[in-house]
Amino acid sequence: MTDQVAVLCEQLVKAVHVMMDAGTGQIYRLEALKFCEEFKETSSFCVPCGLRLADKAQPAVVRHFGLQILEHVIKFRWNNMQQQEKVQLKECAMQLLSTGTHAILEEESHIKDVLSRITVEMIKREWPQHWPDMLKEMEDLTSQGAAQTELVMLILLRLAEDVITFQTLPNQRRRDIQQTLTLNMESIFSFLMAILNINVEDYRKLNGTPGHELQARAHCRVAGATLNTLAGYIDWVSLVHITTGNCHLLEMLCLLLSEPELQLEAAECLLIAISRKGRLEDRKPFMLLFDDVAIHYILSAAQSADGLAICKTSAESQAVEVEERRYIFLKRLCQVLCALGGQLCSLVGSDVEVEVPANLSKYTEAVLAFTTHSSQFLKSSTLATWGALFRHETLSKDAVVVEMAVKYLRASMTNLVKTGFPSRNDNPSCSYSRADFDSDEDFNSFFNSFRAQQGEVLRISCRIVPLEAFQIAAEWLQYQIASPIDTGDTASKTTEGLCSLLSPSVVQWDAMTVFMECVVTQILKNVEEELPIDQSMELLQAVLNYNTKDPLILSCVLTNVSALFPFVKQRLHFLPQILDKLFTAITFEVDKESTAPRTRAVKNVRRHACSSIIKICRDYPQYILPCFDLFYSHVKKLFSSDATLTHMEKCSLMEALVLISNQFKDFAKQKAFLDELMASVVADWTSDEMRQVLCDPAVFLSFVGADQVVNEQNRNVDTAGRNRCRLSFCLYAMLGVVKRSRWPADLEEAKAGGFVMGYTAAGAPIYRNPYTAQFLVLLPNLLALIRTNNSLFMPENMARLSESFSRAHEVMDSDKNVVLGLSQPLLDVHDSPVNRTNLERMQGFFSTLYDNCFHVLGNAGLSLQQDFYTIERLSEEIAGSAFLSLEHVPDHRLRPMIRVFLRQLVLACPPEYYNSLLCPLLGPLFAYMQQRLDAKWQVINQRSSVNGEDEEEEALCQDSQVTQEILEEQLVRLLSREVLDLLTVSCISKKLPEPAANKEEVDEVDMMDSVQVAAPAQPTEELTELGKCLLKHENIYMTLLTLSFTSLSWKDTTNCHRTASMVCWTLLRQVIGGNLLREAVTWFFTSVLRGLQIHGQHEVCNSTLSQLAMLIYENLRPRYVELRAVMIQIPNISVETLDQYDHRLIDPNVQKLGEKKRKDQFKRLIAGTVGKALCQQFRKEVHIRNLPLLFKQPKPDKDVPSIEPLGLESLFSPENKTL
Repeated sequence: MTDQVAVLCEQLVKAVHVMMDAGTGQIYRLEALKFCEEFKETSSFCVPCGLRLADKAQPAVVRHFGLQILEHVIKFRWNNMQQQEKVQLKECAMQLLSTGTHAILEEESHIKDVLSRITVEMIKREWPQHWPDMLKEMEDLTSQGAAQTELVMLILLRLAEDVITFQTLPNQRRRDIQQTLTLNMESIFSFLMAILNINVEDYRKLNGTPGHELQARAHCRVAGATLNTLAGYIDWVSLVHITTGNCHLLEMLCLLLSEPELQLEAAECLLIAISRKGRLEDRKPFMLLFDDVAIHYILSAAQSADGLAICKTSAESQAVEVEERRYIFLKRLCQVLCALGGQLCSLVGSDVEVEVPANLSKYTEAVLAFTTHSSQFLKSSTLATWGALFRHETLSKDAVVVEMAVKYLRASMTNLVKTGFPSRNDNPSCSYSRADFDSDEDFNSFFNSFRAQQGEVLRISCRIVPLEAFQIAAEWLQYQIASPIDTGDTASKTTEGLCSLLSPSVVQWDAMTVFMECVVTQILKNVEEELPIDQSMELLQAVLNYNTKDPLILSCVLTNVSALFPFVKQRLHFLPQILDKLFTAITFEVDKESTAPRTRAVKNVRRHACSSIIKICRDYPQYILPCFDLFYSHVKKLFSSDATLTHMEKCSLMEALVLISNQFKDFAKQKAFLDELMASVVADWTSDEMRQVLCDPAVFLSFVGADQVVNEQNRNVDTAGRNRCRLSFCLYAMLGVVKRSRWPADLEEAKAGGFVMGYTAAGAPIYRNPYTAQFLVLLPNLLALIRTNNSLFMPENMARLSESFSRAHEVMDSDKNVVLGLSQPLLDVHDSPVNRTNLERMQGFFSTLYDNCFHVLGNAGLSLQQDFYTIERLSEEIAGSAFLSLEHVPDHRLRPMIRVFLRQLVLACPPEYYNSLLCPLLGPLFAYMQQRLDAKWQVINQRSSVNGEDEEEEALCQDSQVTQEILEEQLVRLLSREVLDLLTVSCISKKLPEPAANKEEVDEVDMMDSVQVAAPAQPTEELTELGKCLLKHENIYMTLLTLSFTSLSWKDTTNCHRTASMVCWTLLRQVIGGNLLREAVTWFFTSVLRGLQIHGQHEVCNSTLSQLAMLIYENLRPRYVELRAVMIQIPNISVETLDQYDHRLIDPNVQKLGEKKRKDQFKRLIAGTVGKALCQQFRKEVHIRNLPLLFKQPKPDKDVPSIEPLGLESLFSPENKTL
């Protein structure tokens, strides 16, 4: 046998060297790997060979493989080994721990790791029942030296991780080990603390002593391992063990913060401890950390680490870099302070009566030091703490916090400035950003989120000191206005003298603008009497007088005008100046003579000015109304004189006018104004020429130029381009007016103005919209355009597209990135001109035109209400246009039809039109979409389950083809969600909880109970009124059921969870009392099981689908025996258990199990249907047997008379007359 072992070991050593040699060819490496794996699986010499290879005389890679063999034996063969073999292997493993390793500083970390794994795998199988002395043996090992002590620490840490954190063993074994650990926790903590104390003291004695460097490092290594092990236990043990001995553990951790080699591990332990939740009473000792000593240690550690976190890259160079370990320590310390603040906010003002600490000032100064640190990451880490302090009912009134709120506001002036890009060196934070972010895009994404969080905390701090905040904002704005523009070293490349996004002036203006917006919104909410009207008007005047030709700064100026506008209520004479400023910005150009395309910054300024006008007219129309004539004349002048206004800019101004005109509160006057405003649009849209264009796809394509061949050099405005602008302008104008035209909100004003045309049967007023008459004139051509739009995708019309525009109907690149979830394009710091190709222009035109048609229709129902829904033959008109040629319309075009039109139509439709309008539309649509989507998902499923040959072929495909497939799949997924969202909005009432969405919901139990009683609950209890209406149409309702149950097996977990939890049972329970076909019942149940096969690997889907399957089975099994036939086909099902379940279900005399037990039992029955993730499908199962119960609780004897009488039962006996 010895010879055999020697030969095998020699072969294994060769195989390991072949595998690990970088020069080995792939074929030889695979052969060697196969030999090693087969040996582990089949050889009977695993243990002797493993032990021989693990000898410390062997090279590290060979030893590691030998130990892996032993680990494999324990994991997969332990249950089949004889007791003597187990004992022998355990003794050998303990011997390896004792003498099988090199000195602590020489031994490889992966050897230590596998040794600890071997021991823990045995502990998981045998402790405590068959290995009661394990902890004692571990303690004895620590007396043998530093290497053994470190191994014991690794074993205890891995045990805690496997049992508590990752829970990688069966429930009973996990409970046994956790209970035993908990029982012994006091001694385990004492043991760990003793090891830590001894090694820290020895390290401090020997550190720096000549000749003892290795010993000092060994003690330091053990202390570090002990701290890591403590971190694995502090997270879950009882708080008593952490705070015992007047918080001795926390005190020691604070002391270790000053040890450079151990401070990071100590900080991580401290962070885990202070972050603990639990009873407030148990957390009260944490307030000791606010004492002078603890705060001093934390602050001094932060100061010393901060000084060492940055170091020069070389003696000659001025460049610096971040020292990673010191910087990570700084982050942990910052998190410790913030966690301490969390405990403070929880305890102060609570029932445990904790006083505001005397050291609060020192603590907040420490947090502020991190808030003003150069690292953007550290600044952001403190925000949640400031937010909690400023929100706190008690602390926010404390003088220290009030004073700190002002300091925080001052610090925010720096923090809001976007600096610290990793690619630059213009700020101290750049070097920290290089450690935290991979690219400028990463940093930009982080900073946008960081600034949003800062804004939230700013607003909270303004509630405490509103007037001081406004004073700071005013000073900052005045300073910016007075400062000359500094373009810096990143000036715009398009126009000389202009800034770029990173120019010093732009980042300062940008930060100040955010600050001003936050402050003004809060001062208006929180200061009622002493509003700084005079000062705000001075500021507004200064802003209005400020002129700049820089578009980026002008954009900030416009935001400040909007922010300060609410104060104008007190000084209305400012209005003409404000309007003049905004109107000037609408026509802004850097160089009016230039023919180059506008830069993005210029476009943004003009759009910004339009948005500001709309916002003012929407929020303060009553103040603008006196200036209406001035406003209208401004608009007319612009329309007639400025040919550079885009159709969107024109329509924005029209929207603003409509918003003001709503304040006329006079139907006739509003109608006359709208007639005048829209006269040119109505004339153009209803002309014979336009009618012909909108009705004929061939004429339409020619009109917009899609059948013409063009080249990129010719950028002159052509006839087709003007035609596209005409169409776009008409649609934008229609949309703007239909969205904004309204009657007065007050019923009396509406009646007086002639807007009320009658009352419903229920007494609700029926309003009329002044835009209705015009809309009805425009509607026929709008429907014609929708019809033509859908026809464009038919083969004969696709063939009409010229070579230049053959891809005009494809998804635009920007939209593709959004659909695929790709990151935003590179930062365009220098703001280049927006040069779009002819194809991109055409794609944008078709996409916007299609969307806007449905936006107009979607808003019409909401805005016109009764006037819209009473249009004659409306359902036929919509079906004949929006639903025409749907089989040719691509997925990305169908989404807006469903989301912005049909969803709005359903939500706004009065109940009296459900039957005449919605049922004829929704029935055919859902039937069509069910067939379409199911066919598409089948193609996707087939594509993802291709055989090996196909995969090889696919590997040869170009990236673009693969990307196209991913794009198509994602579009199908998004369209599926839109359709099911429409179904949900139509049928499901949101007032009731989702079945099985959350196991903590009580209502779920009520629903489960209601299912079991003989008399069913109200059949339409969870349906909307529209859902009840659809229920009466059997064909439509069966389509809804088919769609919802089919969707469970589409590869979209989000949709599966939502539909299974909200839709399926709600729809099905309405019809279970009727005569469902047996085939239908079987299909419903099978669909759920199929969903489990596809999505069961995901816990959330597993829970909802299992709940749905149980509801169907329990409600329908008594009447449909076919469900049992389905259950029997489930792999590995226990027929005996199924019979018991059925017996309890069908027999009314049998006592019912509780709901949780029924759920668990049913889950076990259908476990065979649950699919596994690809990564789990070929994984070898580890089986750990349960050991005899440690704490067996005897069941109470039900034979009460045999128990010795306690005297209580006599009180309730019939003979007792005393009661």
